[in-house]
Amino acid sequence: MHRHHDDEVHEHDRGLSYDLPVLARRRMIRLMAGATLVPLVGCSADEDTSAAPSGSAASSSSASSSSSAECATIPSETAGPYPGDGSNGVNVLTESGVVRSDITKSFGDSAGGTAEGVPLTVTLTVVDAASGCGTPKKGAAVYLWHADRDGLYSLYSEGVTEENYLRGVQETDDKGQVTFKSVFPGCYDGRWPHIHFEVYGSLADATAATSITNTSQLAFPKDTCETVYATDGYEQSVTNLGRISLETDNIFSDGYSQQLATMSGSAEEGYTATLTVPV
Repeated sequence: MHRHHDDEVHEHDRGLSYDLPVLARRRMIRLMAGATLVPLVGCSADEDTSAAPSGSAASSSSASSSSSAECATIPSETAGPYPGDGSNGVNVLTESGVVRSDITKSFGDSAGGTAEGVPLTVTLTVVDAASGCGTPKKGAAVYLWHADRDGLYSLYSEGVTEENYLRGVQETDDKGQVTFKSVFPGCYDGRWPHIHFEVYGSLADATAATSITNTSQLAFPKDTCETVYATDGYEQSVTNLGRISLETDNIFSDGYSQQLATMSGSAEEGYTATLTVPV
């Protein structure tokens, strides 16, 4: 049963009551690991991954530990209550047309609407964490989805249940990359602006909605959000953003360094968000 958007305050991703069990599991794992764990830092294409100077066993050990830490697997996060992957009602992944790079419009038998907002290009680079981020995951697949400018999720939120925009699948290329053309999502009450994504071993797995290897979320930098939300159509996002931070968000509060997108562009010309996704 679909809820009215006015009733969805704290219902997107079901707020704390839905997401805390996920966070609790992650924190318990870290607690049990104790002192055997070192702080994990995500890797990106722009990071300096040069090793420490050679010449001692200590430096070699430090370099090895640094390489491992820099290439930690992307944190696992909840897919939320609106995944559209068959785990909560509707399954868009098995529909013809879901494999696409431009996700701004609905496809198939949907209402045919177009999501409005500041243009956004999202490029994810999927790499093998075990290789030290040095090996692209060619032939994997990524399913990506997010809320629209008004904070509504297609297929679920009242008013857009007949739409399936802002959802799509891409197969990774030789560089392990997928690129989606979208719009900047709005900030709804209770969550920091974000994008959901699932990684699959192959395009066949993704379009069969089976064998998810990783589920995570991408976060946006505060300065970019503030600039976008100063434009027409994002008025409610200004209020909602003012009530939350990355440090208090119930998903990103335990660490977001691996999930914070690198941004380029402008509100006038559109933005590009890039993120390396070790799996």
